[in-house]
Amino acid sequence: MSIHQDPELKKAVLNLPVKEKDKLLLRLISKDKMLIKQLHFQLLEDESDLEQRIENLRNQLKQLFDLGESQVFNSPSLSNFVGLNKLVKQASGMINEHEKVTKDKVSEVEFRIYVLERAIINYPALLSSSYQSAAHKLQKYIAGRIKHAVGKYAKIHEDHQFDFRENFQNILDTANKSALKDYIQVLQINTDL
Repeated sequence: MSIHQDPELKKAVLNLPVKEKDKLLLRLISKDKMLIKQLHFQLLEDESDLEQRIENLRNQLKQLFDLGESQVFNSPSLSNFVGLNKLVKQASGMINEHEKVTKDKVSEVEFRIYVLERAIINYPALLSSSYQSAAHKLQKYIAGRIKHAVGKYAKIHEDHQFDFRENFQNILDTANKSALKDYIQVLQINTDL
């Protein structure tokens, strides 16, 4: 139940002495790790810290995919389909956390494009037609990531769109020449930037 659904409780909490409210607030905050990260960023960090976070995530994603290349190969097999799917999901989780903490839309788009580039450009054999269900699961997931990235791209300022447009369009064109094309059509993704 939400505190907003119980007006009496809300009023009682608001009428608590400041010291008790502070204790209660700190106890509640300590139970939510994401909230702690968000508050740390909002209250204790500045623009240089954001740049450092962006650079750190850029390096982490590069390391993740570089390591992935030694474990996931560009040949259609069950382990490679599953491996690339896990790799993209892990990278997406890292980007999701970055966005929730920093609320920085431009770096989010940069990273989403980077993940698509590494997955689509480096693993064309895994994105070709296949009868394996793991291939379809991977391709459906990547098409969903494309839709998500296109939506995020559309929301940033046109100056930033310009910076990403050529590379992102190349990735989308490559995707449209693969088995992803069918999923892109089903999801009705506009791939013309």
